[in-house]
Amino acid sequence: MGSIEFESNGWIWDGVYNFPHLFGGIMLTAAVLGLSTSYFSGIGVPGLPCFWPDLGLFHKKKYGKKPIRVYMDGCFDLMHYGHANALRQAKALGDILVVGVVSDEEIIANKGPPVLSMEERLVLVKGLKWVDEVIASAPYEITEKFMDSLFNEHKIDYIIHGDDPCLLPDGTDAYALAKKVGRYKQIKRTEGVSSTDIVGRILSCMKADNTDCLNNTTQPEQLNDMKESKTEASQSKGSQISHFLPTSRRIVQFSNGKAPGPNARVVYIDGAFDLFHAGHVEILRSARQLGDFLLVGIHTDQTISEHRGPPNPIMHLHERSLSVLACRYVDEVIIGAPWEVTKDMITTFNISLVVRGTVAENNCLKRDEVDPYAAPKSMGIFRLLQSPKEITTTSVAKRIIANHEIYKKRNAKKTESEKKYYADKKFVSGD
Repeated sequence: MGSIEFESNGWIWDGVYNFPHLFGGIMLTAAVLGLSTSYFSGIGVPGLPCFWPDLGLFHKKKYGKKPIRVYMDGCFDLMHYGHANALRQAKALGDILVVGVVSDEEIIANKGPPVLSMEERLVLVKGLKWVDEVIASAPYEITEKFMDSLFNEHKIDYIIHGDDPCLLPDGTDAYALAKKVGRYKQIKRTEGVSSTDIVGRILSCMKADNTDCLNNTTQPEQLNDMKESKTEASQSKGSQISHFLPTSRRIVQFSNGKAPGPNARVVYIDGAFDLFHAGHVEILRSARQLGDFLLVGIHTDQTISEHRGPPNPIMHLHERSLSVLACRYVDEVIIGAPWEVTKDMITTFNISLVVRGTVAENNCLKRDEVDPYAAPKSMGIFRLLQSPKEITTTSVAKRIIANHEIYKKRNAKKTESEKKYYADKKFVSGD
């Protein structure tokens, strides 16, 4: 960011400051004489267009203004639109957003084992459109040593966190030092979702009998362990329900707000994009490299459930759409895209290429249906794109299923703290 400032001769401003009335009179007289030159052309008084520039009063010069650098950290495990919105708000408080991704070891020590590895979490964070720089293996607590590093090495002006408390195992505030030195700013937490909530949804879903689509590699004894008492299942049922309240404004905040140019090469890719993960980011990056504009189709909840069976999807349509919109490689999304890519749809959006990754979820149902990509294939604009990663929504969910006892205990503790937050929460301005 730059600021426009006036460059001037020092004696002029000294005169304005010390003798305002005298200097004002001189300026007024000069103005009158300048305007009168058309009538008194013989008088050698310069006109205003020449006189004022010579004074140097309105010489504009752009001075470089130091960009405000802000820092926000987090575990970013099971990345969701709440994480994305927090980073969007953080970026709005400065010019450059530096994000610290907490190490696996620090997460284990303070919260329990993460679902995603450091490498996967880094891919997710770097893939967000508001992130400028990333610090890997950041500490969970803002210690004095790390804070000095942020201020001196990374030139951070403010440290940012949400209005929900972040407590260390001993109950102290992880951001106490930043608050003490006056370099802390707070943003509004995005309600209706959290990593704890998503883990709860998965665990709650797995207690149902509808596990056919996710048990390809799950051991029978693990599934039996998850069929717990009806009482426990009903207690956790609330975690399966999304409490997100979507608004048109939030969609606008996440959107690029740009349409493709008339000659742009529009690339289209569709899918569920459930439990948005590193595999999604990488395939979207690859797709974007094939054209000028990436259009992403997000299938409806009903469509996904019909093809994969319940309890899919884990995240509902608007949650999944915001996660995709937050990705820096995505230009636009179709919220509730049809399963079949028709010729009419290709014409409507001026699609030049339709792509699909080689790694995809196994569809349990409707195996004999018509090929959804028949139209683009017949038009010669379909391409199978090699998926950079083998990760799928199912494989991520299975990590939680395989260690459900650990995550169940972790969630029980986190759920209590979240209940307390909602019980004590106050309105925070901004969004």
